[in-house]
Amino acid sequence: MPYEVLATSRTPALVIYLLDVSASMSQPLGNRRRIDVVTDALAAALQAMVFRSTKGSLLSPRYRVAMLAYSDHVYDLLDGIKTVDQVARLGTPELSPQRTTDTARAFEQAEKLLRAELPRLHDCPAPLVCHMTDGEYTGADPEPVASRIMQMQVPDGHVLVENIFVSDRILAQPVSDPTQWPGVLRDTHLQGSYAAKLRAMSSPVPESYRVMMLENNYHLANGAMMLFPGTSPELVSMGFQMSAATPVR
Repeated sequence: MPYEVLATSRTPALVIYLLDVSASMSQPLGNRRRIDVVTDALAAALQAMVFRSTKGSLLSPRYRVAMLAYSDHVYDLLDGIKTVDQVARLGTPELSPQRTTDTARAFEQAEKLLRAELPRLHDCPAPLVCHMTDGEYTGADPEPVASRIMQMQVPDGHVLVENIFVSDRILAQPVSDPTQWPGVLRDTHLQGSYAAKLRAMSSPVPESYRVMMLENNYHLANGAMMLFPGTSPELVSMGFQMSAATPVR
């Protein structure tokens, strides 16, 4: 079964974050700005990576992280791919809302990173691209690029693409309890064409990831997609937790 290679210090998992920092990220989500909710959720996901990479007092680099923010340009927040222990020392970068939302350009940058990295990832877990956005793209359609990325693969499986959509216009019914929510399935009714596009740009949740989320008291159904509606801080956090759910040893 794919997606069962364990992340170790010798075979670390690669996670690429694509973070929309367009102007609308200044809008509120609950009683806070969207950008602040995302920053906290990202910090919690990185802390989970550190926790899952620590044995006793030893922090082992079981994850490698790239972090790209994008608006009309793409900004490398970490200055290249960093190991999780390096990220822990650097801390979570500050995110500042900019202008428009050139999503295709961000995915193209992730594609370049993956093409350079894949030859070195033969024995590693399949990489994951975690994309967070809060609005429709400007410029080129990102779906063809995301589709190319999802066709890339290592022996563990195809590259995974996850989308976190910080919007209250995605589900017909609100999620009252994220821990009991089954997730977005292939036949879940979504509101708006962009939500449907993001589902087409999302991978199915691998069973190994689903098991890890079950251990964290989330009850995603078999067949759920890696698409998370960020209608509340809890759901945003849940989406970022998924990005850290690679099997580890």
